[in-house]
Amino acid sequence: MLVDSHCHLDFPEFAPKLDAVVKRAADAGVRVCVSIGTTLEKFPQVQGVAERFPNVWCSVGIHPHDAEKELLEDSLPLLERARHPKVVAIGETGLDYYYEHSPRDEQKQNFRAHISAARETGLPLVVHTRDAEDDTIAILREEMGKGAFTGLIHCFTGTRKLADAALDLGFCISVSGIATFKKSDELRAVLKDVPLDRLLVETDAPYLAPMPHRGKRNEPAFVAHTAAALANLKGVSVEEMSARTTENFFHLFTKVQRPQ
Repeated sequence: MLVDSHCHLDFPEFAPKLDAVVKRAADAGVRVCVSIGTTLEKFPQVQGVAERFPNVWCSVGIHPHDAEKELLEDSLPLLERARHPKVVAIGETGLDYYYEHSPRDEQKQNFRAHISAARETGLPLVVHTRDAEDDTIAILREEMGKGAFTGLIHCFTGTRKLADAALDLGFCISVSGIATFKKSDELRAVLKDVPLDRLLVETDAPYLAPMPHRGKRNEPAFVAHTAAALANLKGVSVEEMSARTTENFFHLFTKVQRPQ
């Protein structure tokens, strides 16, 4: 059994053949998927996909790209939506200084509002960070001092400094198809030292298809390739990596019901 801890099944790339995509995932042993929210405006579609399939769950959040468009004054809009039984995480949220589609101050404000919602609900925080490691670490540490919360760094592509800081805070590291790319040696060197009990796997579908599907539209079934690459890197069997990452997922995403 595998879990795709981060995908975007509400995106238009999947609309025509979503049933087939979910079936292919199940056939590949991917028994649970979490479809991630990126805006409040489109959250009804995210929720709708999760309601449609028994083993698809979802999160509520505002991507840092959209922080200016959907600036939060507090965590209430997130808390209201998190009451839904299918909402199992807060985010994705965080800081993206690579594109800077939203000003940094607005990104930080939304990041803190999401952290507040994660703390209040007990749901894990899904963190996106790109070219913003120092500020991401500083905010997570400062907010952790105000009260504990759980979470993960999604689609981890960062440095050893970020990995160590996340692990020190009790966070998990989620690995995407980027870890299978030929030029990802530095990333693999960092991931090699992440404890097995802190690793998750994801696709970020429809983006970042792993080898040997790179360049194609990604989908949850392909998370098996990432798990296999990670098993090889860590020197364990594919079966053990699948079992470990799945157990880690259920330990973190406590609201998700295990499939029968």
